[in-house]
Amino acid sequence: MAAPLPPKPGLAAAAPAPVAVPPQGALREISPVFLCRIGQETVQDIVTRTMEIFQIARATQLPNGVNQSHAVYQDRFGKLQEHLRQLALLFRKLRLLYERCVEMTSDVQEAPAELLPFVGEELVTVRVEPCSPAVNQERQEVLEIRQKNQEMKVLMDQMRNLLWDVNAMLTLRK
Repeated sequence: MAAPLPPKPGLAAAAPAPVAVPPQGALREISPVFLCRIGQETVQDIVTRTMEIFQIARATQLPNGVNQSHAVYQDRFGKLQEHLRQLALLFRKLRLLYERCVEMTSDVQEAPAELLPFVGEELVTVRVEPCSPAVNQERQEVLEIRQKNQEMKVLMDQMRNLLWDVNAMLTLRK
């Protein structure tokens, strides 16, 4: 499939984890479960790389008139470019795994439209068995609180619009 990833920075001293690679002839017999596990590890690598990118971005000082060393800038830029390149490779690997898994399980999968809940449909009411009076009372209180919250939201929106109008009129008067 894809070439193995280079070791992550800071983990170079650690021994690489052994990966069970099936022989070339067995590539056609890889199960979708194995592909999904590889995909899960790939997603974890994507998250790790993304976190490292954000750490680099957080450590980068914004230009505020102080000149940073050009070498430091080039080093951080190089690290960022390498992480982005590795991230692109991981996404390509994930896409290939996904396509292969879909291909292998095409007879099992449902149509994507069936997987999306509530698309173009009304919510189906569910029959609820009678509850204790305490639960019914608590439910009623929650519904009342929701109603009050909705009314307060409407009032706050009206007040916000009123304040905008007043501020606009005061600005025009000046």
